[in-house]
Amino acid sequence: MSGKIFTVRLSADENAVEILDQTLLPNRVEYLRLETAEQLYEAIFKLRVRGAPAIGVCAGFGMYVLARKMSGDILPELRRAGEYLVSSRPTAVNLSWAVKRMIVCAERGYSSRQELLSALRSECTAICDEDIATCRAISENGLSLVKSGDGILTHCNAGALAAVEYGTGLGTLLLGRERGYKFHVYSDETRPLLQGARLTSFELNHAGIDVTLICDNAASLLMKQGKIQACFVGCDRVAANGDVANKIGTRSVAINAKYHGIPFYVFCPGSTIDFNCASGGDIVIEERSGEEIKTMFFSEPVAEPEVKCWNPAFDVTDAELVTAIITERGIARYPYTESLKRLYASEAI
Repeated sequence: MSGKIFTVRLSADENAVEILDQTLLPNRVEYLRLETAEQLYEAIFKLRVRGAPAIGVCAGFGMYVLARKMSGDILPELRRAGEYLVSSRPTAVNLSWAVKRMIVCAERGYSSRQELLSALRSECTAICDEDIATCRAISENGLSLVKSGDGILTHCNAGALAAVEYGTGLGTLLLGRERGYKFHVYSDETRPLLQGARLTSFELNHAGIDVTLICDNAASLLMKQGKIQACFVGCDRVAANGDVANKIGTRSVAINAKYHGIPFYVFCPGSTIDFNCASGGDIVIEERSGEEIKTMFFSEPVAEPEVKCWNPAFDVTDAELVTAIITERGIARYPYTESLKRLYASEAI
């Protein structure tokens, strides 16, 4: 993001990962220093750092920070730490992707502890630098799909707060703003954690983009009124067939868009595409505490204590509902089994 706000970075002394605590936005901008595996786990699980790319960068930096504190044989300890971190949010594939990448780096064999740590530092820095370049490329590709004056519906948050710079789903809007495009964005609140209200509207407002916050269930009416020309979402995992796991409610937006003939665009880096996952039916859906629904953002509970809650964090949008998947390598269209494979031939093997 512009100004002094950042989402995730390695501390100057390299003994911690520093993150923007996104649970406090939009009312307070505060940063946390994460030095232990437990602190990293808690920050990821509690969504203090969130968004698939940002989680991956955080995990990469985190693995390096943890390795620096380990004595003796680092590799077994690092593997255990990696398994622990991955268990914090199993749906977001960038987390396991980044941890695996750091483990593979550590397994290459080094003549000294210092050589190993140096390699891990280079690897986590590369993950961060690649995220910046990837999000820029995604944003460029997305800009080819819209024009100045378009009304855009967003769900959840997939901007610079979800990455290091630009982001995925909002990156096109941020890049377009820099180039003089004028968009009117309708940011749905995204219950129950209100990422659209707390994060997307905050981010777009500070970027100077015309944004209107709406209730989740107002999106269909806006579409009927002709005020939406495209829907933009990020995602946490894409299956090989193009099924997309993203924040709960994404599937409803896609179904509404399909009915109204509005393009539904998914933005993601190649690291979010899981070619080992055949379809959305194979994606583990994280379920979270019902207190997020009943009490988290309310001064008093909105339901009685004995009332049961079901709170899946994600849903799966069927590939047939997705107009295009915008990646750093290009734009994939249905059938995604073929188009994604063409873009990522080596990864799909």
